[in-house]
Parts: sequence; structure tokens; C-alpha cells
Amino acid sequence: MTEKEKMLAGMVYDATAKELTDALQATRETLYEFNQLNPAETEKMKAILKNLLGNAADDEFTFNQPFRCDYGKQISIGKRFFANFNLTILDEAKVTFGDDCFVGPNVSIYTACHSTDPTERNTRQEWAEPVSIGDNVWIGGSVTILPGVKIGNNVTIGAGSVVAGDIPSNSVAVGNPCKVIRKL
Repeated sequence: MTEKEKMLAGMVYDATAKELTDALQATRETLYEFNQLNPAETEKMKAILKNLLGNAADDEFTFNQPFRCDYGKQISIGKRFFANFNLTILDEAKVTFGDDCFVGPNVSIYTACHSTDPTERNTRQEWAEPVSIGDNVWIGGSVTILPGVKIGNNVTIGAGSVVAGDIPSNSVAVGNPCKVIRKL
């Protein structure tokens, strides 16, 4: 298997493999172009993102600049998606958003995992775990979502939360670590 195939399969892979670093560089160049556009150039912005992302369910989506991701192709957005300023997605694994998701400013979503053992970590070997976000989810500003998290439908994640575990549907969750504080 190639290192990219290993990455996409959730296996340990070499993050310094040329095919991956080349893809990262190409994505950075695309995002540079996107982030430098005049905000009035919405059609050009959407065209760039439709080419970059793995899937966009419709044309009714907004990504306020700046936006950053690692690859883009592992990101799938549902209908009527909205992302505010400074969304960062490390999409070594799939990141899936359902319909009607709202993402506040300064949100970070991570799929990349690294060993806690420094010797292993320094080999640049890593793995990735997907993140899944359901329909009708509002992610407040400055939220961090960690690898492997599943967020259900009809969920609000309070600002500043660190989501380290799954959040069930029909709930409001806040804190570090993020916990359900109310069922809807």
C-alpha cells in the first residue's frame, strides 16, 4: 500500500512521504489563492472550494476567509453549510458535516493522531481517525474537535469547548472536556 492509502485506511503511515507532502503543498497553494480573493468574488471562491473539497451537497455554502485544511478531499459538507473565519481542518481522515451546520470562528477539527511516546512520535509515523458531524449542528467559536469524534444531529457545542468524545443527538454540550449539559 502507498502511504496515502495507509492514511486513508486509518493505518499508521509515514507523514513525510513525498506523495503526501506534495499534496499538502498543492492544497496550501490552492488555499492561498482562495484566501487572497476579494470577499465579493463568491462564485470564484465556491469554484475553488468545490474543486478542493471531497463533496459539497449544494451551492449554498459559505466559508469565510481564511480557511485552512491539509488535503481538502477528505472533507464533505452537507446542504447550507456555513463556516466563519479561521476554520482549520486537518483532514488526514474523513471529516463529514451534515446539512445545516454552522461553524463559529476559530474552530479547529483534527483527525491526525500522534504517539505519546516521543521516540515513536519523532519517526513522523502517525495515523488518522475520522470526524463525523450530524445535521443541524452549531459549533460555537474557538471549539476544538479531536480525532475520532462523532457529533449527532441537532447539537449545539458551546464556545471554547474541547470535544474529545462523542456527543449524542439532541443535546447542548460545553466545556473542557465537552460534556452534555442539556437534552433537547
